[in-house]
Amino acid sequence: MALLLFFFCCFIRFAAAAFNVTTLSFDEGYTPLFGDANLVRSPDGQSVRLLLDVYTGSGFISSSMYSHGFFSAKIKLPSDYTAGIVVAFYTSNGDVFEKSHDELDIEFLGNIEGKPWRFQTNMYGNGSTNRGREERYNLWFDPSKEFHTYSILWTANKVIFYVDEVPIREVVRNDKMGGDYPSKPMSLYATIWDASSWATNGGRHKVNYEYAPFTSEFKDLVLDGCATGPIKKFPDTTACTETNAWLESRDYAVITPKSRSAMRRFRQRYMYYSYCYDTVRYPVTPPECVIDPTEKLRFQDSGRLRFGGSHRKQMRSARRKRRSRPTSNISAEQNDM
Repeated sequence: MALLLFFFCCFIRFAAAAFNVTTLSFDEGYTPLFGDANLVRSPDGQSVRLLLDVYTGSGFISSSMYSHGFFSAKIKLPSDYTAGIVVAFYTSNGDVFEKSHDELDIEFLGNIEGKPWRFQTNMYGNGSTNRGREERYNLWFDPSKEFHTYSILWTANKVIFYVDEVPIREVVRNDKMGGDYPSKPMSLYATIWDASSWATNGGRHKVNYEYAPFTSEFKDLVLDGCATGPIKKFPDTTACTETNAWLESRDYAVITPKSRSAMRRFRQRYMYYSYCYDTVRYPVTPPECVIDPTEKLRFQDSGRLRFGGSHRKQMRSARRKRRSRPTSNISAEQNDM
């Protein structure tokens, strides 16, 4: 197991060249959002800590809205007992378009002591909160031990989520999506907050403030994109044309064969839920889903892994079942998977 993890981590590093980006200081691109006393900037303004205590969480927001962009930060999460906590890095325009907002999420979900952080990505378009497009994952490292880079690319044609420059999810826009694809200017947000009602085992484990304050750290902040305001009654559709073309030409907008192979490996080993395979919620597969036959075999109709663990655990369990059953039952078992 340790050897497999070692080779996977080596493959990830080999496939993930650092992106060519320019970082901003906090004051150059962001303003406090809430919990000002729990937002602590470094003396040089290059990093910021967000704290959660018994009184409040905290957060910051980009000073501008963006019509598409690349948003990135190196983030270090709280350690020890973190059940009930959510640290979020996301884009949204919910404060401007309350009933028709767009959103792209990276949300980290805390856990009881000794259990790992998990995280999920999600996408909403035009207020489609009843059609959440979430995927959930584990990580191949402990995100509380050191900084790791998390990024969101959003263009007119696609959305890509990255961890340490490794693409973990790609959504390619198509006409059938209609308004479900995010299209209005969004701000970048970072927050830490108490989500005891749902974040850990459906709310079974709450935030324990004996461990407070809980601290998340952000540095190497990146905002690449066309800064703009909310959509006007008569918007200038050409204002961001040049910047959007520049975004599409950047290294983070192209998934190379090596990085696509790394994405496939990540999804095979660490994704444990995908809405694309959740036929209970979506009897008709959403139009942006590209069904991978290998992935489909791993999931139940709920979109969740069959054996509640990794791909390797599932394969080992399946092999044990095959060895313990008569040969005549093998084809029936394969039909059930």
